Amino acid sequence: MPIRLIVGLGNPGPEYELTRHNAGFWLVDNLANSLPGCRLQRESRFNAMVARTSIAGNEVWLLEPQTFMNRSGQSVGGLARFFKINPDEILVVHDELDLAPGVAKMKKGGSSGGHNGLKDITAALGTQEYWRLRLGIGHPRSLNLQQPVADFVLHRPRKDEQVLIEESIDKSLRVVPLAVEGKFDIATMQLHTA
Repeated sequence: MPIRLIVGLGNPGPEYELTRHNAGFWLVDNLANSLPGCRLQRESRFNAMVARTSIAGNEVWLLEPQTFMNRSGQSVGGLARFFKINPDEILVVHDELDLAPGVAKMKKGGSSGGHNGLKDITAALGTQEYWRLRLGIGHPRSLNLQQPVADFVLHRPRKDEQVLIEESIDKSLRVVPLAVEGKFDIATMQLHTA
């Protein structure tokens, strides 16, 4: 199945804009900016920033929930139901503690790994069987930081980490058209070996 909805996860508001937890927003913002005439606009019925665009000749929705992270499912579930988009046609882009900065991985299904945005989306869709694009932000322990996880994700990455995260977003953007076409084997191989 091709991807019909790409969701970037983050928290709304300027105080969160540059925090690690907003890596999903960063990718979707970059994607929207790279597509001619694509502009995310507020859509109150989904409580989200939304754009309808074309990628690889296919119609695709871009979505950034404007709820807080732990209520992301409201926006995702609402838009998916309204436009009759199946869970396996959804790609959720999110920050991933278990991957180092600079690493990006794509997979379908699996647990939320403690990510509250994914937990809420799974509850809203009634299944874990949707695609995820995981952008590594590192873990405070692996980065030799004493910060609690909740504090870590709500802070800006260090400069060297930011550069690596931006590189992983660039790599990910190159495989998005393949995912939209449903060519997940090629997309994951390119992403995981880039």
